[in-house]
Amino acid sequence: MRLFLSSYRFGAHVDRFLALTGNPGPIAVIANAADAWPARARESAVMSDVAPLRRLGFTPTEVDLRDFVGRPDALKRTLTGFGGVWVRGGNTFVLRAQFARSGADAVLTDLLRRDELAYAGYSAGACVMAPSLTGVEFADDPAEVAPTCGVSARWDGLGLVDFTIVPHWSSSLDPDNEAARMIAACHAAGVKFRALTDDQAIVVDAETTILV
Repeated sequence: MRLFLSSYRFGAHVDRFLALTGNPGPIAVIANAADAWPARARESAVMSDVAPLRRLGFTPTEVDLRDFVGRPDALKRTLTGFGGVWVRGGNTFVLRAQFARSGADAVLTDLLRRDELAYAGYSAGACVMAPSLTGVEFADDPAEVAPTCGVSARWDGLGLVDFTIVPHWSSSLDPDNEAARMIAACHAAGVKFRALTDDQAIVVDAETTILV
């Protein structure tokens, strides 16, 4: 299993991202964490991630999970055409709901465990890989899920790492100190966590998990 989980995009470790994903090629971009945003803002968010991937030599294509609701087999066929998947930030609860509605949670877990693709996710795209979303409510609003996705918010993550990820620690992107409140909630609930600055990332490669 290959995971690159960061606070903000590549952090200071684009070299580790490239080493994990291999030679640049087709990469799926999943931006459903931004589904609660106005359409123009969501479109701009997608382009802001596509551009740096292209500069690295990748061929990014958005895979919108809303097109695969109730169609996990079709999603799996689509994702097997890529060497990696890039999952951007936004609202973790919305992303988790869209993972569930499309079957991406099970599909990605299977493909990753088989090492058939690499996963890179930042902010919400990293947080969703934890066992639980405890504490994430201090950064992301679970109330956005129902009007955006038509389902209730889920509080379980995919559990592909055994700790909660707290992004944007000591970051200019966190002027309201949401990361500190996430950490306090994890402490109160006895949840293991790792806080990441915007330069840092968690790299999982087979059985090895390191903080860079």
